[in-house]
This record gives sequence, C-alpha cells and structure tokens, in this order.
Amino acid sequence: MIDSVKVRRQCMQDFYSHYEHLCALQSSVPLKAVKDNLSEGALDLTVDRIKAADWAPLLHAVRHDKTLTSIAIRSFHQQGLGESGVERYKTYFRKRIPPIRSKDLTGQLCKAVKGCLSISDVLKNLELQGLLLRERDLILLTKGLAKTSSLESVSLAHCPVGDGGLETICQSVKNSASIRSINFTGCSLTWRGAEHMANVLKHQAMKRHNEAWAESLRYRRPDLDCMTGLRRITFNCNMLVGDRGASAFAECLGEDLWLKALDLQQCGISNEGAKSLFDALQANRTLVVLDIRKNPLIDHVLVKSIIERVLANGNGANSEYRWLTSPSSKDALKTRPKKRTIVLGSGRKGKATIRIGRLTSKKSVSPGKRNSSVKDSYLPKPQPPGTKGFIPWRTAERAKRCSHILYIKCKELWEKFALSEDYDIPVKVTVESAATSETEETEELDDIIHHPVLKKSLDKINVTKYQQLQLELEECLLKLKEERRARVKAEERIMELEVENARLRNLNTSLSEVLHAQSATNMILEDEGVLGSIENSFQKFHAFLDLLKDAGLGQLAALAGIEQSDFGLLGHPQMNSTLTKPV
Repeated sequence: MIDSVKVRRQCMQDFYSHYEHLCALQSSVPLKAVKDNLSEGALDLTVDRIKAADWAPLLHAVRHDKTLTSIAIRSFHQQGLGESGVERYKTYFRKRIPPIRSKDLTGQLCKAVKGCLSISDVLKNLELQGLLLRERDLILLTKGLAKTSSLESVSLAHCPVGDGGLETICQSVKNSASIRSINFTGCSLTWRGAEHMANVLKHQAMKRHNEAWAESLRYRRPDLDCMTGLRRITFNCNMLVGDRGASAFAECLGEDLWLKALDLQQCGISNEGAKSLFDALQANRTLVVLDIRKNPLIDHVLVKSIIERVLANGNGANSEYRWLTSPSSKDALKTRPKKRTIVLGSGRKGKATIRIGRLTSKKSVSPGKRNSSVKDSYLPKPQPPGTKGFIPWRTAERAKRCSHILYIKCKELWEKFALSEDYDIPVKVTVESAATSETEETEELDDIIHHPVLKKSLDKINVTKYQQLQLELEECLLKLKEERRARVKAEERIMELEVENARLRNLNTSLSEVLHAQSATNMILEDEGVLGSIENSFQKFHAFLDLLKDAGLGQLAALAGIEQSDFGLLGHPQMNSTLTKPV
C-alpha cells in the first residue's frame, strides 16, 4: 500500500510516466498521439479513432495530473441525417460511431477534467470541441470550474449545449477569478444565451466597480487591466442570436470598462442589431475587437464603420486580442487549388503578371532535381490517341519550346521597361495550359513571387514614408514644447491666485472680528437700558413703601419681612434687607 501511494505521488508530477504505468497495468500500448505535444505541457488529441479500451488509463492519468498546462479534446465526427431503406443494409458504407459519442464515456471524461481542475495549479487552457455534453456532464464541469484557480481559457466549440447548458456554465464563470476567455462557437445558442452572458458581464462589472472604488481611495488610480473577469467572448456560428441578442450585448457594453473582444460572426444580426452595437461603442473606449463580419443582413458601410470605431479604440497598437480569421475550425480542413503567379511590377493602370497553370499539391523535390525547370511540374496530363484534345508529341514539344521562349522574351521586355524607369504602361502576360482557360481575379491568388526590380520603387516609397513620419515627429515635438510652456504659465497663474486668495481670506477674518466687536458693544448698551428700567422700578417700589409708612402701616411692612432701614426718602430709596421666611 505504501509503494502504491509513493508511485501515485511520483506520477502526479509526470503525466506520461503515469500514463505508461497505467497502460502497463492493463497490458495495453500507449497512444502515440498522447506524446506529441507533451514537451510543451499540452495534451492535444483528436479522439474519433481512440478505442474504448484505451480511454481508461488516459482518463485516470488526466484526473490525477498536476503538470499539464493545456487540455484539448476534439471530435470531428458528423452524424448522418438519415438513410434510405436500401442503404440500411450497406453497413460497410456507414461510418463507425466513435466511443466518445457515448454518454458513459463523456461522463467519465468530464469527471476526469473536474478532478484535474480541482488539484492543478498550472492548467490554463481547456478545450472540448465537438462533444455531446449532457446536463450531468455540464454540472461536473461547472463544479470543476468553480474550484480552479489557474484556468484562463474555456472553449466548448461545436458542443450543442444550448441555452440551458450555457446558463449552467455561467453559474461558475461569473464568480471565477481567473477565467478571461470563453468560446461558445456553434453551440446551438439563441438570444436567451446572449442574455445569460450579458447578465454575467453585468454581475462582474458591479464587482469590478466596487474594487475600483476601493482602490481609488487616498487619491490612488485603480489598474483596470489587473482586475479579474472576462476579457473575450466568442459567440460565432449561432444563427438564432439575432438582433435581440445583439441588443442584450449592446446594453451592457455601454457601461463596461473591461471587455476587450466580442466575436459575433454568423449570428443572424441585421442592421437593427448592428446599430445598437454602434451606439454602444460611442460610450465604450476599451473594446478593441467587435467582429460582426459574415452577417449578410448588415450593410457593408455599417460593418466598416463599426470596425473603424473599435480600431480607433485600440489606437493602432498591437493588442493581444486578435481578430479571428474564420468562424469555424472545420473550415481549415477544406483545401483550395492554388495558382502560381509571378508579379513583375505594377504601373499606374494595372499590374504586369504572369500566371502559369494551376497547383494541385506541393510535392517534395529530391536533391537531384532542384535545377529542373519550373514549367515541367505544371504540364497537363497527356491524352491517349484517338480522344478529344489529343496532341501529337512533336506538336506538344514545339508548343512547349515556344511557350518557354515566349516567357523568356516577356521577362527581357519587362526588364527593359523597368530599367528605363518609364514603365507607366501596364503589361500583363498570361501563360496557361489548355485545361485552364478561365480568368480569375487577383484577390484569389495565393502564391505571389515579386520580381527583384521592384526593390527600387519600394525603397523610394519607404524613404517618402520615413520623411513624412519625421515631419510628423517634429510637429509633435513642437506641440509638446508649446504645451509645456502653457503648463508652466498656468502653474504660475495658479500660484498668484492662491496668494491673492490667502490675502482675501485674512481680510475677511479681520472684518468679521470688527463686526463681532461692534455687535458686543451694542449688546452692552442694551443691557444698560435694562438696568435703568429696573432701577426705576425699584425707586417706585421704595416710594410705595414710604407711603405705607407715612400712612401708619409700618407693622404690615414688618410682617412682610422688610427692615426699617429699607425705608428711605422718597426719590432716594435703599433696599438693604433680604426676604426671609417669617418665624
């Protein structure tokens, strides 16, 4: 038991050794595809051809691993729509369903990914493409995403999770502190899924505003780029998102300060949804990618204006958030025939090009055949005698020789024009085989080789651009000097105003003190008047007492507690006694 625990701990630090150990335990051969990208710390597998018996050691190794930085599980199996009665019996024409399409194996896979997310501190990228994920599988993934502390990118491209599955995933994404990019390309989402994602953005924006307020205390400037939360959302190839989903995104983009990229290719958006997004960009200065291409219901002018607006937000700098070249990874499997074109130069009215045949595939050339002519690899396939298009070998050799001579003469003629520096007249020479008679636009050409004569014109263009940039730099330096002078003058004016403000403040305090002294003297005068009125009242009272004495009612005054000394002359009373309680 002790040995097994020791082996398990050692295997957690080395994925492939753990995987080999598990394969040896069940007497199976390790898959070669597992080791391909392990040198970079990545597990990248296309699992359509992996057998059910080979999954057990792989999933067990993934569950207990702590070293992988990226896990990518892809499936490109396409299920048929239906078969006729005759084709049911032709089982040899039917594709085999890979084991990864079964619900048991997808559940085990999600359980293994959940275990890896729970214990790994280095896993940054998780990609599950083209898998049938059920509700229980998404719940397992949600638990793993809630526990991870290092995951930055999550991709469920072409997994038909729907709006309900997206809502389940959003429960853990909105509270994640590390996830920065999510990809839901082709996940059968509608405008409800867009609303769920908009609610996630609003929830994270509220938390970020609180953090920004806390960091802005004591005159600090918060760093918005270092805050946690989503930076890129990819919603490509969800045709039911529509204008309502675009409006949901536009509502939260107006006040968002953190989202950098939003991909909405092939989402069924029309001019109405595009206008709402354009209005949101008037207040948003942080979004550098808003991709609404490949929505045929949007006018080309509106698409161009939106792209120009987001490019202006980026200030022309190279951002880490790139524009996606294609909405689907499955398009990369499609190959197109290439053409070989030699561009000799360009004039004011067109280009001088030579197009030679069509390329079907690039073949490796042996060292002994490097000096062979280029035209030999583009010869058409010879027709058998008696068929339409058959050319005798003498005629074919003569045509081949003449075409080669024509190519050399055209090249010499162009060099004469180029060296004379009077090549404003466009020259276009096209050499094609009998099989390629159609003409195509120059935008469809994929392989272009530039002639060395163009170096002179390119150098001239580079010199003019350098001179223009130098002039712009000088203008900017002059503007900077003027702004510095204006800043110095403004600071001097501020100092003068502060001195004047201090002088006025002192004058105000002195005036307020004088007014306070005047008010105090007025109060004193008012108090003297009150004292005079009291004195008059006492004089009248003493006069009344004198009248009582003269009338022979002195005993009444004695009963009232008034002494004899209090009786004075009329007009000069003296009150010396105090009121006491009678015995």
